[in-house]
Amino acid sequence: MKVKATLKQIAKELNVSVSTVSKALNDSPEISENTKTRVKEYAKLKNYKPNIIGLNLKNRKTKTIGVIIPNILNSFFAKVFSGIEKVADEYGYKVITCISNESLEKEINTLEMLSNGTIDGFILSVSEEAQKLDQFNHFTAIINEGTPIVMFDRIADEVDCDKVVVDDFDSALHATQHLIDIGCKNIALLSSVDNLSVGKLRAEGYLKALQKNNIAVNNNIILRTDSEDDLKDRIENIFNTNTIDGIFALDENDSVVALRISIQKGFKIPEDISIIGFADGILASRRLSPSLSTVSQHGPEIGEAAAKLLIDRLESKEENLTYKTTIIKTELRERESTRKLKTVSLF
Repeated sequence: MKVKATLKQIAKELNVSVSTVSKALNDSPEISENTKTRVKEYAKLKNYKPNIIGLNLKNRKTKTIGVIIPNILNSFFAKVFSGIEKVADEYGYKVITCISNESLEKEINTLEMLSNGTIDGFILSVSEEAQKLDQFNHFTAIINEGTPIVMFDRIADEVDCDKVVVDDFDSALHATQHLIDIGCKNIALLSSVDNLSVGKLRAEGYLKALQKNNIAVNNNIILRTDSEDDLKDRIENIFNTNTIDGIFALDENDSVVALRISIQKGFKIPEDISIIGFADGILASRRLSPSLSTVSQHGPEIGEAAAKLLIDRLESKEENLTYKTTIIKTELRERESTRKLKTVSLF
């Protein structure tokens, strides 16, 4: 059976862009007659047949958005997805969701599989492996082929595209400042996401808060790793060899581990140790006792903003829209794991 060619294969063989192939096959006046003839003859030779999967990249409207999230267990990504789906539904778009499982290879394969005409654009958060290896060329390649991308949370500064983020640095600075304001003097930092862009920014915010308050950095109570298992193995040493009265955990799982080990060690929460975690999942607010104070990233709002950015770009008639970065403000939600600010009576 003769194999049908794809737009990408034709573009590669003729050393032109996918967009040029699409326009040539559709007799666009933007393409020279020589190029049109060359593309059409080659497409016929290779048994190319236009169909839904091979529609013109510029004009096709599948009304479908591809969403790629790093993992399915993190409640934050579920909240973001709810926001994406809400806006997509309002504008008449369908959503296809895939999970990279933090794998660079799976991320690349998913982008290639869906960008053949199945979807109009992507909303995604970069996989752990891509950030760890600093490999982002696959995103740029997809964008250059005519498929727009909106990144959220974990982003790649090197890639020119629309982005939606929270201010991780300022959020961490304010959370650490809150611990200082309620009287904490020895604040441990716990991070199992130090290989991610968000983890690095949050750690910088913590260090900046210490500097602003003239608190010396104690590396013995700073635990930065890229593995939850490693964090669990090393966290007890902090409790055994140091005096701490506050903990800032940079991920929801880190804060849950910190709370449980604190209780196992016999500390009263928040009387002995106050704890603030990052990300506001169900575990933090409903399933732990005491409940965790957290930095809420407003996941649904991030999803709504990302979907709006993508749909605006897809439906715009402008050729050269500038890329935008939307910053969603976080919120410190105080619960039972932090002491209350002391009020001073004036009378």
